[in-house]
Amino acid sequence: MDLNKDIQYVKGIGPKRAQKLNKLNIFTLKDLLYYFPRQFEDRNNIKKIAQLENEDRATIKAIIVGSHTSSPRKGLNITKLDVRDETGYAKLVFFNQEYIKNAFKVGDTILVFGKVKKEFKNVELTSCEVEHLSNSPKSTCKIIPVYPLTYGVTNKEVSSIIKGVLNDKEINIKEYLPINILEKYKLCSIDYAVRNIHNPSSKEALKIALYRIVFEEFLMLQLGLFMFKNGVSEVDGIKFLENKKLEEIRSSLPFKLTKAQERALNEIIDDMNSNSAMNRLVQGDVGSGKTVVALLALSHCILNGYQGALMAPTEILAEQHYISLTETLKPFGVNVELLVGSLTKKNKEKVLERVKNKEIDILIGTHALIEDKVEFNNLGLVITDEQHRFGVRQRSKLSEKGENPDILVMTATPIPRTLALILYGDLDISIIDELPPGRQPIETIAVDKGKRDRAYNSLVRKEVEKGRQVYIVCPLVEESEAIEAKAATELVDELKSEYFSDLRVGLLHGKMKGSEKDSIMKSFKNKEIDILVSTTVIEVGVNVPNATLMIIENAERFGLAQLHQLRGRVGRGSHKSYCILIYASKSEVCRQRMSIMEETNDGFKISEKDLEIRGPGEFFGTRQHGLPELKVANIFKHMKILKLAQQEARIIFSKDSKLDNYENKGLKREIMNKFENIVKEISLN
Repeated sequence: MDLNKDIQYVKGIGPKRAQKLNKLNIFTLKDLLYYFPRQFEDRNNIKKIAQLENEDRATIKAIIVGSHTSSPRKGLNITKLDVRDETGYAKLVFFNQEYIKNAFKVGDTILVFGKVKKEFKNVELTSCEVEHLSNSPKSTCKIIPVYPLTYGVTNKEVSSIIKGVLNDKEINIKEYLPINILEKYKLCSIDYAVRNIHNPSSKEALKIALYRIVFEEFLMLQLGLFMFKNGVSEVDGIKFLENKKLEEIRSSLPFKLTKAQERALNEIIDDMNSNSAMNRLVQGDVGSGKTVVALLALSHCILNGYQGALMAPTEILAEQHYISLTETLKPFGVNVELLVGSLTKKNKEKVLERVKNKEIDILIGTHALIEDKVEFNNLGLVITDEQHRFGVRQRSKLSEKGENPDILVMTATPIPRTLALILYGDLDISIIDELPPGRQPIETIAVDKGKRDRAYNSLVRKEVEKGRQVYIVCPLVEESEAIEAKAATELVDELKSEYFSDLRVGLLHGKMKGSEKDSIMKSFKNKEIDILVSTTVIEVGVNVPNATLMIIENAERFGLAQLHQLRGRVGRGSHKSYCILIYASKSEVCRQRMSIMEETNDGFKISEKDLEIRGPGEFFGTRQHGLPELKVANIFKHMKILKLAQQEARIIFSKDSKLDNYENKGLKREIMNKFENIVKEISLN
């Protein structure tokens, strides 16, 4: 049967059911078969009533000993069945399910699956599924798939539709993985895997099916990324030439590059001087000096007569890059300009005209850079900072403004290399894993809310008396600049009236105009402000070496990676620096996270722990737009399988980089389908 068949024409579905399935993005038979459960409920283990624990979801076998119905209010009927087994009694509770009292009679032996509510000796089961005892139960004593759903679609419906389709003898899912891979990794067939994920015949069968799907998802994602990267690297790029003036610019810097910076810069220059277009990721911890490497890469581009572009996720970071690049490059006659959303229409038009006429060498900006109106004269290098906040599409859109310009991506979010291969699989990776000399580790102390007064009255004053400055980060309220701005303003009022009436307190938040932010940061840099209260706009890009103390309110509301980024705003000078994390939660997860921050300043360790505690969901919320979804595979939980799949992808790719060999044809077809969002950018044929 054709798996691309429209779902409404599949036997047993029809237009009405198809409409419901469309809500779940199921449009074809293949979409339906690959609509995998998000988890499984094991209803196999029958418990005795005496063994039930509060909040359990459990199966029991019992005899009905009584029933009664009540209507406490209009529109609500409650039916209760009294049941017992040899260990005790329980009540089964049903809301607006009056048919229950006719379907089941006193004396019937039943199987029940439900949620347990236990108070002392009183046991109730709610959300019950009940059936008469038989040799082939339908909804109990089984492993039940639990699907991701939408309003108006039930789990029972989805499960029943899929089972109905799989019972059709014409359904046979053809294998597409090469036979040698199936044998090498002891993988079951795709037909067996799909059938046993939706309707597991046993725990072992489910385990075998899941292993196959997880391996396949990782293998296809990794192979697809290798192919995409290969397609890009085969594109002819600009061949830049060595220029002695680059050494002059480098010598003008007030510091010497670290070995890690040298290594990353050499890899970038080698890429730029090759015939192929560069696609490289520079990954470095907070304060490792990625910006300097970007500055020298842009200088190399300009010295070869081309223009450069640097795209940052926020205006404040774009402005910071603009200031640091202008200070260094202006003496060498390099014109750097800023293009951000807050520019007036008149000023924006001036910038657009000048960049088109090549009067601007380096254009720095936010998303404004990828607007259609922006035309470069001869764009040679595109740099995106904090790439995970953009996507493959946005990067491509910016690079399309030149003829195969080189691409450099920077991130201060350290990601374990295995994960980086997934997140940034189309890029070569350079890692700056060394901090510049003189940078001291930041001492981090986590305290509960009860010690807040002490932190303010003692630590803050001590640092200000030494002539140092302090950041206080406002608690994260929600993703709304207006609400965060209000919270920050209220915090400033509280601090001024209760703690620091005699000190100079400043305020910085996302709702301020660019000019206001600049003015505040300038005052802070010039030591005209003692304490700067800020929202997370200071997470990246702000550099004040005299700031030695950071206090983060409600630290439990931030992710570990974000706490690490924020902490990186201090410790940028030669003075000893501190970070105080004030938390209100008493949960075990909060305690774990706070102690990790106290124990290490290593961003890579922190990101691994973050991933371990939170799981990959939030990590992959930042995934590049356009990549196929991992439906079953879990990056952290299935790390061993991920490594095996990556290893196999390398072997396949080294032998057949375009998957043109006969045994890889089916695999190639599946990868092309999965990567359809970005496949137009890949030349595979």
